[in-house]
Amino acid sequence: MARKRKPSGRLPDKGRRLGRRAVAQREPRPVFLIVCEGKQTEPNYFRGFRVNAVVVEVVGVGRSPRGVVAEAERLSEGKGYTETWVVFDKDDFTAEEFNGAVEQAQREGFGVAYSNQAFELWYVLHFDYHDTSLSRRQYQKILSQKLGRAYRKNDLSLYDDLLERQQTAIGNAQRLLDSYVRHNPAQDDPCTTVHELVRKLNECAD
Repeated sequence: MARKRKPSGRLPDKGRRLGRRAVAQREPRPVFLIVCEGKQTEPNYFRGFRVNAVVVEVVGVGRSPRGVVAEAERLSEGKGYTETWVVFDKDDFTAEEFNGAVEQAQREGFGVAYSNQAFELWYVLHFDYHDTSLSRRQYQKILSQKLGRAYRKNDLSLYDDLLERQQTAIGNAQRLLDSYVRHNPAQDDPCTTVHELVRKLNECAD
């Protein structure tokens, strides 16, 4: 009579494979930190992005360019963010302050989305290529004309209202950036690198 085998206590190969799949955990999504100079305009815009592949945390700090970078350093320290970006404008800050903030951010490995003079340049580029130096107030006047309503910094609908023109803005911003032979953020007026952050977020939309 054939002897009965004692149970080995081991799962057959198929069972072991299923068991391993059952306990496997889904990889966590990458997390982006975006630290903005303004407390309304920039944060409201970047919170409008529909990104599925990453988690995006947007913070508005209301500080100078160097202050934005310092806050990004503080917030990101030991947090393991996949990418950290800083967003700030030239406005009336000195060249030393502005360029120093860009260089400091780059040393830290942060992405830099700067605008000279103002973030509103990025909005204007959704409508036309623009290479004339203007103040923030002048950009706002142009936007009111283009939008057909008074431009408001805290307008929560701007991302959606401008979305269909976004690729035009990216192309215009890149063309403007490429028009400067030797890049000097404080002297390249007008100029913006906001489109680089926008491209990165769009890559995470699917």
